Amino acid sequence: MFTGIVEELGEVVAVEEFGDSPSATAGGIPSRSARFRLRGPLVTEDAKHGDSIAVNGVCLTVVDTADGEFTADVMAETLKRSSLGALATGSRVNLERPMALGGRLGGHLVQGHVDGTGTVVERVPGEHWEIVKVALPAPLARYVVEKGSITVDGVSLTVVEAGDDFFTVSLIPTTLALTTLGIKQPGDPVNLEVDVLAKYVERLLGRPGAQEAAGTEEVVA
Repeated sequence: MFTGIVEELGEVVAVEEFGDSPSATAGGIPSRSARFRLRGPLVTEDAKHGDSIAVNGVCLTVVDTADGEFTADVMAETLKRSSLGALATGSRVNLERPMALGGRLGGHLVQGHVDGTGTVVERVPGEHWEIVKVALPAPLARYVVEKGSITVDGVSLTVVEAGDDFFTVSLIPTTLALTTLGIKQPGDPVNLEVDVLAKYVERLLGRPGAQEAAGTEEVVA
């Protein structure tokens, strides 16, 4: 579990791709997986094999660490459902370690399970902040409300405006300087994770939506 408060602006050191083999093919469609090596001296200072680190909001498992870097294997499903597949050597990434029990919850409850990807549509600079408009898949719009929380590339943000297929957020100088949101341009993809509590409430009320957004069919007993 994470809070969406980015600890460190890291960097992709290397990407090793695997694919186009029988084991990487599902339903006759070739897919790929990858091994990422990322630099993050802060988040690796106490990390060990099997620990979790959120990379642009995606929860990844640490394979090994050395000299301020860590390696993580990313399966085809993750590459398909997130923007991690677009990362290359030199890409900057937002890094966060899991929250510690008994610690402060600075953002909101974040699982590191991406619900979909959005696209930066517009940036409007202000005197002390910047408004960013993001287009999102229509099935996710139901979970986004004005003044509610949403995670964008692993950053916990408060929604300013919620539309049918977009939302806006206001970014303070600290967020612009210390996360990748400061360098995202119109057309760039971003990972989105909506508030999991909203999905649970919807499910308990018997309303379809959460499963549709995940691309699966809801089973009704």
